Amino acid sequence: MSPIEPSNSYKQKTEPKPIKAIEIKENKPKSRLTAENINQAENQAEITLRPSSLDEYIGQERLKKILMIGISAALKRGDSSSMGHILLYGPPGLGKTTCAFLLSKLIGSQAHIFSAPSLDKPKDIVGVLMSLQKDDILFIDEIHRLNKITEELLYPPMEDYCLDLSSGNGASTRITRLPLPKFILVGATTKLGNISAPLRDRFTHIQKMEFYQEADLITIANRTARILNFDLSPEASKMIATRSRGTPRITNRLCRLVRDFSAHKNTNLASAEVVEEAFTLFQIDECGLENTDREILKTLIENYNGGPAGLETLAATIGEDARTLEDFYEPFLMQLGFLERTSKGRKATPKAYQYLGYS
Repeated sequence: MSPIEPSNSYKQKTEPKPIKAIEIKENKPKSRLTAENINQAENQAEITLRPSSLDEYIGQERLKKILMIGISAALKRGDSSSMGHILLYGPPGLGKTTCAFLLSKLIGSQAHIFSAPSLDKPKDIVGVLMSLQKDDILFIDEIHRLNKITEELLYPPMEDYCLDLSSGNGASTRITRLPLPKFILVGATTKLGNISAPLRDRFTHIQKMEFYQEADLITIANRTARILNFDLSPEASKMIATRSRGTPRITNRLCRLVRDFSAHKNTNLASAEVVEEAFTLFQIDECGLENTDREILKTLIENYNGGPAGLETLAATIGEDARTLEDFYEPFLMQLGFLERTSKGRKATPKAYQYLGYS
């Protein structure tokens, strides 16, 4: 026997057994409700709720006129990107991302949507800029959260449509300037004051997103109900509009809640009684205040004698994130006249005392 040839006993132990043929039956997909199906349906509904043209975009009339003038003039010059970069600021949910989508459709280009935290490293913004095509829209949400290095990398592309890249170290450092296609940067922020002056001054248009009027929110509620395939009575759509905090995103959210509650009640028509019952269940009162809004005011009145109380102290007392309080809850409470921001902290107004039933 050869020294490298295995023995017969070893062959018997290691010789694989023949594999039997296994018949694989094709499982036909069953029609059943799964989390994946629900998520796909919700995502599709979210896409359809966005207006597909400027005519469908309700509200923000002044902004629409300014955009149309800029686009019309740029198209007449034969250079869409010559309208300049756009900075939109205002509370969340007023349609800043939708504006970027509509702008790309009007120009006939593609919209690239990013949030500032996702562009944390310099290589991230370099990769995004290198992938742009002519007249593309680059939308950066919460642009005030860009770090300093990423922000400074944007200066040459915004002004000269070129990208400066450095290579080497010390005395051998070299700067390579790469040309970029002309694009339009649309920045969105909820805190205009947090954007540095060099970045802010590079935008041609700086526009504020206004809160919506009740009539516009009623139109949005009826449109959303048609898309979500249920009916709203005139009184019901008015109730939804008055509790939407002047924000279309909240209107769409309330319409979804009402749709689900109507389906639970086995009715396709959401009447005023059904909507009132739904809002009572979800703890949304006639001013649009939710449980957290009322908790903020009650905490100020009961724990701090109406204030002033610091933001961090107030957030810790009610167990909420300070940034969420400042960005989401406080603007609407201030708009209603229920809350004041002072140099010493937050204060509940006499109007808040009266609304909540305190003497």
